[in-house]
Amino acid sequence: MGWLLGITLCAQNATEARKILDKTASIVAAKGGASAQFTLTNKKLGSVSGSLSFKGRMFHATTPSTLVWYNGKTQWSYVVANEEVNVTTPSEAQQLKMNPYHFLHLYKSGYTLGMTEKSTGYWVHLLAQNKQKSVQEVYILIHKKSYKPSIVKMRQTNDWTTITISNFKAKNLPNSTFTFPAKDFPQAEVIDLRK
Repeated sequence: MGWLLGITLCAQNATEARKILDKTASIVAAKGGASAQFTLTNKKLGSVSGSLSFKGRMFHATTPSTLVWYNGKTQWSYVVANEEVNVTTPSEAQQLKMNPYHFLHLYKSGYTLGMTEKSTGYWVHLLAQNKQKSVQEVYILIHKKSYKPSIVKMRQTNDWTTITISNFKAKNLPNSTFTFPAKDFPQAEVIDLRK
């Protein structure tokens, strides 16, 4: 009988987690787009801060060393130090590192959901059902009243990356915001790394 209660509580917890993420998505994924500040921390990079604009799956991130544009299919990464643009098709993990709001698309399939309630927010947990996924685990701290995320922690293999988010603002952003503006970088060397 105890195992049946455990299964029921786990299913209720997953349902609550999905409701919280659905509500977050409805607030954060404004049709016109949004912007925020972020700080990304992991063992390899140390700590990097910057700003982010996003709309649907598209994003544009700016840090002191790199500018990144992603139009939903192609990503352009401009490295300031050597005026080089790398053109790629990023993995889920690469998208989530540059756009912490990518979790709004991840949670809908391929992940088991869970949730722990804290005094000011919810820690929502996503665990990959397939061990081949590039993002194996994600924790998101979502504020109880605003439903805006403030921390996204993700695991690839055994490496954790923590992204702290602040100053979220809804904005109307044209789609051109998310495509590399080649005319603004006439000296840039473009390297196409797509296969």
